[in-house]
Order: sequence, then structure tokens, then C-alpha cells
Amino acid sequence: MNDIDTNPTPQGDLSLQTVAMPSDTNPHGDIFGGWLMSQMDLAGYVTACDVAGGRVATVAVEGMSFLTPVHVGAVVSCYSDVVEIGRSSVRVVVEVWINSRHDGEPLKVTEGTFVYVAIDNDKRTRPIKNR
Repeated sequence: MNDIDTNPTPQGDLSLQTVAMPSDTNPHGDIFGGWLMSQMDLAGYVTACDVAGGRVATVAVEGMSFLTPVHVGAVVSCYSDVVEIGRSSVRVVVEVWINSRHDGEPLKVTEGTFVYVAIDNDKRTRPIKNR
């Protein structure tokens, strides 16, 4: 994923929403990219678990781009869209949106593709049910 889609509306379903807090910032007062990435992984996980019918594990993150900093107090909304279902894997694109601090307009701040694999209770790969 080299080019970020500039669609003015989120793609996918809202799968996680939280507030960026002061404890999530770097020394310059912006939210850490790693914190955003962890929120995205959680959002994709929720979607992948639903698709896989149970437990999944993150196996890859592909093509992540950060477009603009996130400020403290921003409501961070993660939208997940399933783009591929394999025998045991699910590929999910996760977009992160906030409302602009300046005019309140929706603003996409990052997106990335997360790959999950369905696992059983022994942490072994399993096929996805009802594929």
C-alpha cells in the first residue's frame, strides 16, 4: 500500500473508538505512532475474530502510513474492512480517523493492513469456519 486513499469518509465498520490521552504522547505532545498502531491492531482483531469465528493472532502488518499527528483529547475512531479471507487467515485494512482540532471536520490520520491467522486453544493454526 503505497498511496493512501483520500476518500473523505471512512471505509469499513467502526470497530474501536477511544480518546488519545496525555500518557500516550511523545516529548513533543503528539500521540505516539506505536500507540495508534496498537489501537489499530485491536480494531482489526475484533473484526478478524468475528470473521474467523474465534481466536486469532496477528501475523503481519503491511503498508502503514501516518498522514498527520494526533492531538491529546482527540476521539480516535478505527474503521475495519475485511479485504481477504484465506483458508486460515484474514487480511483487514484499518483506517484511523479523528475530528480536526481546527474545524471539527473528519480527518484520516493513518491506515494499515493487518493480517491475522485463526488459531485453536493450543495456539496452532486452524481453518476458518464457514468460509
